[in-house]
Amino acid sequence: MTTTLPRVLLGAGAEPLSDIGAHRDCYGPLPDLHRLAPSAIVELVDRAGLRGHGGAAFPVARKLAAVASRRGAKIVLGNGTEGEPASEKDSTLLRQVPQLVLDGAAVAARAVGAREVIIALPEDDLLAIDAVEAAVTSRRSERRRGEASFAVVGVPDRFISGQESALVDLLSGGEGRPTGGAPPFERGIRRAPTLVQNVETLAHLALIARHGADWFRQLGTPEDPGTALVTVSGAVIEPGVYEIEHGMALSELLRTAGVAEDLQAVLIGGYFGTWLPAAELPWLRLAPRLLAESGASLGAGVIVALGRSACPVAETARLADYFAAQSAGQCGPCVHGLAAIADTVQRVSTGTSDARAGHDLERWAGELPGRGACRYPDGAARFIASALQVFSAAFGDHARNGRCDRCAARPTLPTPMAIAGYSTGR
Repeated sequence: MTTTLPRVLLGAGAEPLSDIGAHRDCYGPLPDLHRLAPSAIVELVDRAGLRGHGGAAFPVARKLAAVASRRGAKIVLGNGTEGEPASEKDSTLLRQVPQLVLDGAAVAARAVGAREVIIALPEDDLLAIDAVEAAVTSRRSERRRGEASFAVVGVPDRFISGQESALVDLLSGGEGRPTGGAPPFERGIRRAPTLVQNVETLAHLALIARHGADWFRQLGTPEDPGTALVTVSGAVIEPGVYEIEHGMALSELLRTAGVAEDLQAVLIGGYFGTWLPAAELPWLRLAPRLLAESGASLGAGVIVALGRSACPVAETARLADYFAAQSAGQCGPCVHGLAAIADTVQRVSTGTSDARAGHDLERWAGELPGRGACRYPDGAARFIASALQVFSAAFGDHARNGRCDRCAARPTLPTPMAIAGYSTGR
């Protein structure tokens, strides 16, 4: 039983820990789930204070209880799609310690009364698919009567694929678009009550089942107990996935990763997250409640350091294009609003915009949230609004003078743009 770091990543190494025996040697055996009452598992998770690690930080015990209360056959869906381009935490888990994710899914299935577990992950991540399928095969010979069965499903690697309603729609035979209908716990995959949890959340659940709520709370803060996986990139010497204690100082994490140059700002929470200027970084601590005081969120655990050599306006223009390209195409705010933002940001970046461009961008970023068929436009608008605020001087300079010397620098924020049928015309 470890009360220090790493916890979730204890078994991570060069080779995937897919063999069930090697996995147990590392993490210890999982309790006999059939000796645990489902309600006892829910109560245990509630005492631990575990929240989801996919972005929304919703209390896991409440999700478990909601699905458990429904009638009929139920499904557990482990969401490892990780559509966030700057995140690698879920792929790291699935490639290196897949059995821990399966353990957590088995615990969740017992808690809600599900006989079916689906692990969804990007169809082009062959390393993760191979590791998870090998893990499923390794534990299949030990499956007891009444235990959940496991299936591994690859899905298109798009930003919106990770949104739970889009994923449920896709796995139910739809086009994979976010929906605004009944939540998955009421009507999920094939209309069955479905528990959707991020794969990191399931890994933490597996450790709580082994070691208990008090153990889980030995790290972190009282409001945000435990640990989290974060993906650090940008102007750092050692980018990668780190397991941190909730409440860790951002400055300490950056020292560990090695800051490569003076920083302008840091993006917290990913592409639907918030930019925080360098002046605020010394006091920032990485816990959901503490970040909320600065208007930020840990989100999907993405930390991107923006160095002085990068142009924030060029980065924002590329992201605006990416947001427009990733639209599900099912509502005006998403199709037309994001396209208008992308076009205007591009014109500001090249100094070809009119005098109202800045005002228009601020207005659109304020008007989009809450008007779309899903929350995708909300997150895109949040990023744009944050960039306009933190980098206002740079936007003003580009509007007056056009591109700067840093615009040609290597991009800091990855933006896979191989999206069929979309072009900005530039």
